[in-house]
Amino acid sequence: MANSLVEAVPLTIPEPPSRKKASMDQARKKDAPQNSVTFVYQTKLAESFRSVAVTWCKNPTEHSLSMSVENPSEENKYTCKIDLGSGQSWGKKGLKSFEIEGARVDIFWDFRHAKFSTGPQPCSGYYVALVYKKEVLLLLGDLEKDAYIRTKSKPSSEEATLLCKKENVHGKKIFCTRAMLEEGKPEHDVVIEISLSGPDDPEMWISIDGMLASRIMNLNWKFRGNEIVMVNNLPVEIFWDVHDWLFNDLGSGPALFIFKPCFLEPTRDPNSRECTPRSEDSSRHDLVEENPSTRSFFHFLYAWRTD
Repeated sequence: MANSLVEAVPLTIPEPPSRKKASMDQARKKDAPQNSVTFVYQTKLAESFRSVAVTWCKNPTEHSLSMSVENPSEENKYTCKIDLGSGQSWGKKGLKSFEIEGARVDIFWDFRHAKFSTGPQPCSGYYVALVYKKEVLLLLGDLEKDAYIRTKSKPSSEEATLLCKKENVHGKKIFCTRAMLEEGKPEHDVVIEISLSGPDDPEMWISIDGMLASRIMNLNWKFRGNEIVMVNNLPVEIFWDVHDWLFNDLGSGPALFIFKPCFLEPTRDPNSRECTPRSEDSSRHDLVEENPSTRSFFHFLYAWRTD
């Protein structure tokens, strides 16, 4: 059977039991602390396209930002790591330089006025700029004017492209994230809630912006699969693999969720749209196999269950 096309609807239909008691903000604070998130961009540097990985990490021992620039000719990457947990103000503004094919590349940053919430990434008051030959190839943060003044550079003629977001979250029953489902638009709030114990069969609910997008029942049989939902009239494909939650020891491995904007191909029936079905026997690698007609941004969420 082909995957179903489901439109997100308000939470007036049967909702997960615990959502009646806890708001998404409470869940984000109590059940799903965000530990690390990686953004992978593509930019043109030294006449070739390279990936740039930006990782924000926060745990009991460190709070840091790492930026790695791909080096196609060698296995080693050009890496810059910034300590965000240091109480020293001098470490929160800096510059690191390295050479790529004989030309200088600079990474500028300023976190002196950065404001953080519960996650590892600042909410505001900062910038990080990747500069090559007086062009800003990648600019993060809201202090854009300050970044251009300090770097004495201009915007690149080719903007960096966000390829994917990889995120690790921990929780007991509720897992929260923010996913970019439309290019250039604000991120959407995503909440995943599970019920794995009790008299009923295991179930899972996925909500987007407070609206129930998908309810997966009989998880023992449907622990791996995909479904297309509509978010603001945009088709979004959701992949899930919760095998480790159900059949392995607690903490042995995360569940994997992938959110991907997609295109639906019309079928012979002009009133119906379908996508290629995937069986529960598909592997995790099969879940992310790309189709040239639907190649776009991916959001990977690794959800770890805790006691």
